[in-house]
Amino acid sequence: MVVLIAGIVVVLLAVYISWRAGRLDRLHIRLELAQEALDAALMRRRAVVLELAGSRLLDPATSLVLAAAAHEARTAGPDEREHAESDLSRALRAAVDQERFREKLSEAPGGRDLLEELDAAVAKVVYSRRFYNNAVAVTRTAQRRWLARTLRLAGHTEYPRFFEIDDNPPATMATE
Repeated sequence: MVVLIAGIVVVLLAVYISWRAGRLDRLHIRLELAQEALDAALMRRRAVVLELAGSRLLDPATSLVLAAAAHEARTAGPDEREHAESDLSRALRAAVDQERFREKLSEAPGGRDLLEELDAAVAKVVYSRRFYNNAVAVTRTAQRRWLARTLRLAGHTEYPRFFEIDDNPPATMATE
């Protein structure tokens, strides 16, 4: 009888450990997908900003500032990436928050489409970063649990890092 109870306990413990390991694996997959979505959103925003800068719809100084900020964000290394993306957000806010910026751009041929594309790209970065940081928080919590640490269920993976940038949209950004 004792052997049967011990066997049931061992089986239940093995099932639980297997379930926790599977959950941790699924969280890591979710984290990787969130990272890819964030990278795609940031890349899309840089592309739209470069398109805006090269559109000849802006004054040369604004175009140069936006193009330089987008280029820096594109070429930044892993350690400088958050800072470069924040700089791009600030440059974009400075450009878009100029007096009558949206009205002037909307009146130009193709300007309205470019503004809509910019609004969508900026919003996508905000949502993607929130989703990614949420995935990081959940994964870190799961990795810190006693069972996961003791049995090394996460293997040798490091704790994922939050992606903290200034992604506040321009004040005049269209709200949906």
